[in-house]
Amino acid sequence: MSKDFQVVMLASGSKGNAALISTDSQRFLVDIGLSCRELVRRLHEAGASPKELEGVFITHEHIDHVKGLVTFAKNYDVPIYASEGTFRFLFNKYGKLERRNCRLTGPSMLCGDVRVDAFAIPHDAVQPQGYSFTWKSAGSKCTYITDTGFVTPLVNEAAKDSDVLVLEANHDVEMLKNGSYPYDLKQRILGTRGHLANVTAGQFLLTMPKLPKQVILAHLSQQNNTPKLAYETVKHILEQKGRLQETELIVAAQDHPVANEAVLMPRLY
Repeated sequence: MSKDFQVVMLASGSKGNAALISTDSQRFLVDIGLSCRELVRRLHEAGASPKELEGVFITHEHIDHVKGLVTFAKNYDVPIYASEGTFRFLFNKYGKLERRNCRLTGPSMLCGDVRVDAFAIPHDAVQPQGYSFTWKSAGSKCTYITDTGFVTPLVNEAAKDSDVLVLEANHDVEMLKNGSYPYDLKQRILGTRGHLANVTAGQFLLTMPKLPKQVILAHLSQQNNTPKLAYETVKHILEQKGRLQETELIVAAQDHPVANEAVLMPRLY
């Protein structure tokens, strides 16, 4: 196996989000936006098991990121990490959420050979976060950035030197403006606490002195985007500046797992 993180986007989009991030000996999950049953099924499809997870990192409290959390926390003895604000909301809304494995994220946490750094993102949630995973012995870094209205200096710094970058490419601006969404929802998505557009994602990549080896375009809108359009838009932006050869573009899917390696990993145990 290569000494970069393997990322399997188990699901990505407005109907549910979950990502499996693995080294050769550790596995982590970002978000549980699927039913617990469907999450477990997709983990098995990716050659993994919930019992192998060293931690679940929740980005924020919106249902497409926490749909299966209550059932998962009841059934599996796995640490669950989130910000204080996110947990406060979840405990208030889901009185049955099992608290014994809930852990507050610090700015930096050490989980075995992986350091996990949490950073604030601008989104219309209580206290949303992105995450960077650094595999210390391999010198590899994976950063997860979705549900962000714009790229702040903090987000920019978090993405720096990533080998694998999960980056939101939520919508095509013209599709959104001309689509059927109510005006208020369109303004929310386009706002500074909304979602990144395809063009914005591509332009952000151009600001990076060193592009990640792989960029996974994620959280695509099913109404206001298409996988082909997201891919072609970002590709064109990089191509215009002669930087396309520096990275591999991958597009995540809503309905099935997408991995950044051709062959999914075998079970670790």
